[in-house]
Amino acid sequence: MSKAPRYAVIGAGHGGKSMAAHLALMGFEVGLFNRTFDHIQAIDARKGIDLESDDSWPHGFGELGLVTSDYQKILDFAEVIMVVVPSSAHADIARKCAPYLRDGQIIILHPGRTCGALEFNKVYRDSGGQADIVVSEAETFIYASRSDGPAQARIFRIKEAVPLAALPATRTPEVLEAIHPAYPQYIDGIDVLHTGLNNMGAIFHPAISILNAGRIEATHGNFEFYIDGVSRSVARVLEVLDRERVTVASALGIRARTALEWLKLAYDATGEDLHEAIHNQPGYYGIKAPNTLNHRYIFEDVPMSLVPMAALGTRYGVSVRGMDSMIRLANFIHRTDYWRRGRTLEKLGLSDFSVSELTRFVKEGVSYSDKMAV
Repeated sequence: MSKAPRYAVIGAGHGGKSMAAHLALMGFEVGLFNRTFDHIQAIDARKGIDLESDDSWPHGFGELGLVTSDYQKILDFAEVIMVVVPSSAHADIARKCAPYLRDGQIIILHPGRTCGALEFNKVYRDSGGQADIVVSEAETFIYASRSDGPAQARIFRIKEAVPLAALPATRTPEVLEAIHPAYPQYIDGIDVLHTGLNNMGAIFHPAISILNAGRIEATHGNFEFYIDGVSRSVARVLEVLDRERVTVASALGIRARTALEWLKLAYDATGEDLHEAIHNQPGYYGIKAPNTLNHRYIFEDVPMSLVPMAALGTRYGVSVRGMDSMIRLANFIHRTDYWRRGRTLEKLGLSDFSVSELTRFVKEGVSYSDKMAV
């Protein structure tokens, strides 16, 4: 892109409002979309968002070029589409966007969780989408932020380095170049299997919630999630899940970061084991548990993260009994079938791929006569 792209932010929650306001304060043209207009009516009336932070992060009034609940209007407006919604909504957004996306547009999922870009691409193509778009995903969300009011947001922290990968990986440089003026923090994430299998929320969020189910319901989350909620026994379960994740990645030829390595990289927190490292992370102190089990830590992270990880493990010969146990317990708690509702290999169009075919697909976009194409 020869000039600075216009951005569309899909989703006006904690993250979407912060991202839209920050982009506007950096001088970019930004549009904001939310499927329910009532939720963004105050933003539309003010034509922008007040962004608060301490002095080290951006703050002020971010003026927006468009505020809408119309998919066609928001997609006509922008070249780069920032999808900032729970990953359980990715498939629906791909379906709704399919008639309106055009050649050259870039989609970035913030974050993709596990196999988000693969799911978005599959649903987009199945819905008749034919434009030459680039679908990509971030490994994690770049901001720690929250919504402070109907037209207000607050940024607590902006991460210094966030891996990002396109599908196929050969197009990652194109995405990084387009967004570099706004976000030099994004770095090459290798491919979407790397970003998806380094998804640490899949290991921490569901297990800590499920293993503290009684405490969450009895206290409405009135305890420290990562400190009180991660006893030595809970930490041992997290270690089992983490070993399974790393082994699944290894079966695909990927050297995934362990949870201990991730805590050191992200927070400079160390310890002899996961229990000690988590308790040595000062940022975890003060974070309360969810006040209900009807929370995204289960209804998003199980079907959109644990299910595809476990499915990849089962397909390529890795024992994932720990992950399967968490998924089964989540099914019981929510009286649903996350194996059916989640990102299965059948839904992703990957059930017939060998390891080498899957690797070539995510890296090069190579299509096969009876398989899918990017």
